[in-house]
Amino acid sequence: MTTAEHLDTIDRLLAKEFPREPVRTVDSSSGPGFHLVRLSRTRHFWDDDGSGRIEAADQIGAEYGALTQAVTDRWGDPQIFSLGTLRDRVWEGEEIPEPWRELSADTDHVHLWRTGDHWVVACVTQRDGDDPYLLTAGATVIDPP
Repeated sequence: MTTAEHLDTIDRLLAKEFPREPVRTVDSSSGPGFHLVRLSRTRHFWDDDGSGRIEAADQIGAEYGALTQAVTDRWGDPQIFSLGTLRDRVWEGEEIPEPWRELSADTDHVHLWRTGDHWVVACVTQRDGDDPYLLTAGATVIDPP
């Protein structure tokens, strides 16, 4: 997908109603007050010599940079929100609202933009070291905890 297509997806998330109950697919999750979608994923993660990891990181990093610049051009400078302390709070048993709980499990930080009563979220996620990188975006009315 192109950066323009990513922006169209974000626009659709902003306009889309939130479900009453959590809904999950392979490439998205939604619930009361939020939508998250995987915009892109790295294709060839591991080559026999391990070089695919660097190429994958470069590929997703370039897409992420283009997306964050396009969203910044539209809504101004982002806030960069660290999720490390949220992850610690989850491990300590604190209830953290979605989408922040899900995001904190998969990335260290997100870029956030405020537009009206919504937050637009963009980040690169990865479940564990052997999984592909995922370019993720979302829309939520739930303030970061």
